[in-house]
Formats: sequence, C-alpha cells, structure tokens
Amino acid sequence: MSNRVLKVHPADNVIVALADLMEGENVTYLGESFTIREKIQVKHKFAAKDFSTGDPITMYGVLVGKAVEPIPSGGLISTRNVKHSSSEYKLGDRRTDWHIPNVKRWESTTFMGYHRSDGRVGTANHWLVIPMVFCENRNVQVLKELLVDELGYGANKDYHLDIAALKHMHKAGASAEEIMAANIHLSPEQSRANRFFPHVDGIKFLTHEGGCGGTRQDSHALVALLAGYITHPNVAGATVLSLGCQNAQVKDLEAAIARISPSFDKPLYIFEQQKSRSEEGLISESVKQTFIGLSKANEMRRAPAPLSKLVLGLECGGSDGFSGISANPAIGHTADMLVALGGTAILSEFPELCGVEQELSDRCVDVETAEKFIRLMRTYNAAAVASGSGFDMNPSPGNIKDGLITDAIKSAGAAKKGGTSPVTDVLDYTEQVTKPGLNLLCTPGNDVESTTALTGSGANITLFTTGLGTPTGNPIAPVVKVSSNTMLYNRMPDIIDINAGTIISGEDTIESKGGDS
Repeated sequence: MSNRVLKVHPADNVIVALADLMEGENVTYLGESFTIREKIQVKHKFAAKDFSTGDPITMYGVLVGKAVEPIPSGGLISTRNVKHSSSEYKLGDRRTDWHIPNVKRWESTTFMGYHRSDGRVGTANHWLVIPMVFCENRNVQVLKELLVDELGYGANKDYHLDIAALKHMHKAGASAEEIMAANIHLSPEQSRANRFFPHVDGIKFLTHEGGCGGTRQDSHALVALLAGYITHPNVAGATVLSLGCQNAQVKDLEAAIARISPSFDKPLYIFEQQKSRSEEGLISESVKQTFIGLSKANEMRRAPAPLSKLVLGLECGGSDGFSGISANPAIGHTADMLVALGGTAILSEFPELCGVEQELSDRCVDVETAEKFIRLMRTYNAAAVASGSGFDMNPSPGNIKDGLITDAIKSAGAAKKGGTSPVTDVLDYTEQVTKPGLNLLCTPGNDVESTTALTGSGANITLFTTGLGTPTGNPIAPVVKVSSNTMLYNRMPDIIDINAGTIISGEDTIESKGGDS
C-alpha cells in the first residue's frame, strides 16, 4: 500500500489521500500515475478517471454518489461536484462463503465476569435507580445526593480525585498555589477501597424525559428499554420510582421484564409516589431498600467466563474519512473472531447502512431474516422522508469536513464494523439479542441513542470507533474507544483506548489491530 494514497476496493474509481496532496503533485498507485488538479486534504478523495455529469462514483466497491458536473482525473471529490446515490436492493440469494478466521489461540481465553442465573455473564456489577416518568427525576436526584458520596460512588469513581485531601489541605491553611500544585489523584484500587460495597461497580441514576405526555408508543418503547437495562447481565438489581398516573405503567414494566427474563430473580424495588404516605416516606423507604439491595449485590464475585459470553456492541461516532479503512474494519475483524468463538456482535445505526443493504441482506442466514431487515430499512427511511429528512442527509458538518461527503460513503465505511460473518438475526429497537453471531439492530444514526439501544438489547461491552473524538459512553456497559487516526489518539489520550491510526501508517494491518496479535 502506498503511504500517501489508497484505493480501498479494486472496483473503486476514487482514491483516498492518506496525506495532504498538493496541486500539480504526481502520485502513483499500483503503477498508475495521477496528477493532482487541486489540493486534496488528507482523508478526502480524488477522481481516478475523468467523470462526466451523471457518472457513478464507486468506493468500497459500491455506488456512493453521482457526479453533478465534470470532474477531471486527479480532481477533488466534494459536495460541490458529487451528490448522494446508492444502489437499489431486493431480496436476493443467500451468501454462504464466509471465510472463518482462525481463532484457535483464543479458544481457551476467558474474562472475569459476573455469572447471572439466566446464563448470561456481566462485564460489570451495577445497581440501577430509574424513574418510570420524568416527574420522578427530582426524587432520583435526591437519592443520588443521599447515596453516592456516603457510599463512595461520587466523582472519585470516574476520575479518582481525592476531594477529602483538598478539604484537609484547606483546613490546614494551604495556599491556593499549594492546592493547585497538589496531586490529589487516587489509584483505581484506592478509589474502590473507598466504596462501602467494594464489589458493586456503581450506582447508576438514569433519568429521562419520557414516560408520559408523548405518544403511547413512545412510552411502550421506553418501558421496553428500561426492562432491557434492568434485566441486563451488567445489572445486579434496581430501584424504580413511579408517580402512578403516567402512561408508562409499572404493570407494563413488569410484563416487559417477564418477556425478556421469565425466571427473573434480581432484587427489584418499585415505589409509587401516589401510594406513599409522604415524599419523605418515599425517599426513606427507597433509600433503605436500595441499601439492602446493594448489600445483596455486593455478594457477587467475578469468575472466569469463555469469550462466547461476550455480546459486543459495534458503534461509531464523530467519524472521518479514515474510519472506514482503519478503525471500522479492525473492529469488524474483532467481531468476526468473536462470532467464530461462539460469541455475539451487534451492528446498529440503520441510517448508516444505506447503500450496503444488498450485501447485508444476502448475508442473512435465511429468507425471513433478510425480509425483516429489508422491511425495517424501508420503513425507517420512509419515516425519515415523511419527517422532512432522509438517509441522504446523514453526514454531519464534521463528517463532511473530514471526507465523508455522502451518506453512502459514510455508510459503506460504517458497515465495515460488522465484519463479514453471516447475519443470524435482525432486531427492531429494544428487541433482545437471543442468537449468537452477528445481529443487526434498528436504531437511529445518533451515536448516543444507538449506544443506549445496543446496551438495552444486551451488549455487555461496546467497541466505539471515532475519527473526530466524542465523549459518548454508557452508564452500565464499558465503551472502548478506537481512534481511526493517530492525531486524534495523541490529542485525546484520556478518552481514546486504542489507536487504529497505525493501520494508516502501515505499522499494523486490519487483522493485527483487530485481534490477531
């Protein structure tokens, strides 16, 4: 691979700039020379041939746009001269030619997790405090103020800062300069030792703005999502606050929990304010019950579990022109390896599958699964168009600035997160993962909503790729950030865990970064 340019797929008629290319510069790729007609910024593309108006633009081997004006060979591909276009799709033949990766070296590998009675394994052990309706957000906040500091789950949990040390320095008369110079960081071990319940990883207070006032369908979706979180393997139990009169009724939550987990046996404490003797009584009872529940959760211990118990969420946000050629295919290879080991992967964000529908449909294991995928894609797109939007409006200003100029370009790169394995199931929003292998989950393209949905459907860990940087995470499932480029990794080392930019520089391959080494 040239260290300055890359053609991603042999059928492509555009080439990616891996470094800034200057006007008049001559570049060669696989023996073919190109003269750059204008500056091509890193991550952007230039024409590998002369285009006439209406000519198709192909990248990743698929249609990603059409020229709206003539573009000379070596010319910049931009929003000025290209518009979004993608291929039609239909129910086709099944593909059975998956090349299963060699995972022998990982077959005996285990992770330390929390084994639940339903057979699932959590990567964490959290307690939830959640409202059925936004009216209870204030009471949830009160519980947070009462519990987190006293039980050692304050800011120290996330940032390991010793606030007590600052208080001690202030009382001892330390100057502002001495306070600013002080090292008040605790190690994770010290922070954990400060918890009253050391085997409970966190108390998570999940407020929201739903449950009433919108459509009944919105409330039903919220209830299903909350049930997914309560039954999640990373959750030991939950405290639920209900007002009483809202659309999202407690009986609906209980029914949703029973559908997901018929033998549900976690501690679950539900308090309805309109049945309580007073607000103070509600708070007092919920604090005491939560404390009892935490003591039960603290009895759990981590134990070895095979990698087949991992349910891997696949997510991206703040993508750039390198995402589809470094970070995304790298975690796609990780997903393939996990599937080969009997595990599960979930690919979401249906607006970012526009243009690769045929490939994914053909990868479905049976006709029924393919039909469901096609139906959900078309229904979602129709709803977006009806609201005045559409899949073609997906790229954000940041995406476009860094090389993702059409939704089809963005989608073709985003789909690489799903690897190459067969699609074993297709899930609508809030549906639960029940089948090992690659699952497709219908979610919005918004990475916060999508990450929320991945966890709600059962992902116990998520790999999240980014080219521009984003702080998006999840309260109960670990989110591992993978950068598409080294510059981002160096600029945001506090939130980026893995650098896939070494694929761009040639230090790593997709396979080695994805887990072969």
